[in-house]
Amino acid sequence: MSISDTALQQRVVKLGKHACARARDSKVYQLPLWPEPTRGIPNPVLRGALFAAVQGKNRAVFQRELLACQKGLQIRFTGIQLDQSDLDVWEQGLHLARLHPLGTRCEFSVYSFLKALGRKTGKSEHEWLKNSFARLMGCGVELTDQLEHKTYGGSLLEFMRDDLSGLYVVIFNPKILTFYDGGWTAIDWQDRQRLRGKPLALWLHGYLASHAKPYPIKIDTIRAFSGSNNKQIEGFKRSLVSALNELQKIGFILSFDFEGDTVIINKPPTPSQQRFLFSQ
Repeated sequence: MSISDTALQQRVVKLGKHACARARDSKVYQLPLWPEPTRGIPNPVLRGALFAAVQGKNRAVFQRELLACQKGLQIRFTGIQLDQSDLDVWEQGLHLARLHPLGTRCEFSVYSFLKALGRKTGKSEHEWLKNSFARLMGCGVELTDQLEHKTYGGSLLEFMRDDLSGLYVVIFNPKILTFYDGGWTAIDWQDRQRLRGKPLALWLHGYLASHAKPYPIKIDTIRAFSGSNNKQIEGFKRSLVSALNELQKIGFILSFDFEGDTVIINKPPTPSQQRFLFSQ
């Protein structure tokens, strides 16, 4: 084989490697395709204080703050504190994006988005949505799975807006799938609509939904995981009782009881959770 033939062969091999690398890079990443009446939310998001049970007017500002969350996870947060209404916006954005490859454009009208959230569509609601998208884009989240030793670092979404047409374009980083590695839960969207305006009930709904059979949990642990700014344990317990009553009212939980500083919650499992429990 001549020198020129050898050089040509090496170049062909090199081009082949580049083509393989491009093929790997062009892999399509997509969210799970959960059904329409639900919203698929990563369990790590539901089991900590990333979307806190606070009123929007009482937001804190954090710089790499270590947020309370379930064992095995670590969440550091930079930015304006997110609340349960921001989770509604993020959930709906993910719901629309699940039909598109991650990293590509997902387009919708502000009117349709607000209607899906069960909100009015006037000017004040448009401004509210702008502020929520700004918080979700402007934050920095470091989510670490301490068992897998993997960390996602970045904002929760990117967006573009056309104020003349009222159209939004939302883009989710494909690495957002790291959140789903720890499992995800199909949240009943109608339940969340019925609990709107009740931050602690909303947080508990997500947290409990992510467990097939919730274990007894200390009141102070719920206070920490939910990001509550209620510093008095007795005051928080009253809020907790009220929130649990709301969950019982909509049929999400069957009953609850307190034993000292611990609350025991009886929640019926979903069909898929029943299958999981049966397999254990």
